[in-house]
Amino acid sequence: MKILVINPGSTSTKTALFDEIQCLTEKKIVHEQETLSKFQHINDQLEMRIAAVREFLQEQDLKAEELDVIVSRGGILPPVRHGAYCIDEHLVDTLLYRPAQEHASNMGAGIAYQIARDGGGIPAYIYDSISVDELLPEARLSGVKDYNRGSYSHVLNTRAVARKLAETEGFELEEENVIVAHLGGGFSMNIQSKGELIDVISADEGPFSAERAGALPIYTAAEIAANEGADGLYSYEIGRGGLISYLGTNDAREVLRRIAAGDEEAASVFKAMTYQIAKYISSLAAVVCGNVRAIILTGGLAHSELITEQVKKRVEFIADVHVYPGELEMEALAEAGRRLLRGEEEAYSFTTN
Repeated sequence: MKILVINPGSTSTKTALFDEIQCLTEKKIVHEQETLSKFQHINDQLEMRIAAVREFLQEQDLKAEELDVIVSRGGILPPVRHGAYCIDEHLVDTLLYRPAQEHASNMGAGIAYQIARDGGGIPAYIYDSISVDELLPEARLSGVKDYNRGSYSHVLNTRAVARKLAETEGFELEEENVIVAHLGGGFSMNIQSKGELIDVISADEGPFSAERAGALPIYTAAEIAANEGADGLYSYEIGRGGLISYLGTNDAREVLRRIAAGDEEAASVFKAMTYQIAKYISSLAAVVCGNVRAIILTGGLAHSELITEQVKKRVEFIADVHVYPGELEMEALAEAGRRLLRGEEEAYSFTTN
């Protein structure tokens, strides 16, 4: 069983080759800014990224037809369910030209589709799209008619760590309620009830993070828009907010060094960030009336004991808190491929309805 895994990011394409039980090789293909600057739109990068993955296979002395399955990170589609979707022309076309939002992960299906064609039509799937939407009806209302809340979160990693915890603790994920907070460059949270993501806190409606402002109060947002324009306001949600705005860096390790050196401002900002993380986690507990089996902290910032301990002390009254630092995205994609090949999981067919 040979499984090719593809995970496109803004400046890199992660690729890996798995067999039945382990990762054989993994590579983070870095795309230099000089190269990326030549492309006007994200989807213009597709052929360049396809060529990079083909080169990866050549380095492994492996032909596409020797693969059994390809699984890619899912892009930002119109609302879909969790799990696998078969990659076909319609899905690729939607992600490249009619996505719900622009995002580098939208190219994943296009890359996988072409490599699958190179291999004579081997099966290819996306898994756990960012836009998985299984929200409760009452969770959809934003407060303004005809402008419903969207459902965007780090689905791939948060479902992967939830599955891993369930296996470790010996409970059925489809019978419990679990809250997962992904703490990376951007934050997102979700509550998984009986295996479905019934509510989420997206990056733009939760805590401020390394470079995102999070949920700005509406009057503050209006003031920023009046002073700096709509683009200025938007920029605080995609690179100029959070730690960047307060401390001039998006590197949490640098902030921790400042705190260790006695920087009171850095300590205060960090405390506020962990306070907000805990506050939003607690709000998700209300969705299931406090009936929460576990809380999971994951993502790059979960490596920091200072962060996890400050969050823990505020939320452990709800449920036990478990920490899974980093992310399990590549492993999650490979495991999905194994389940699909064994017939343990069925894939959906994507339609715009």
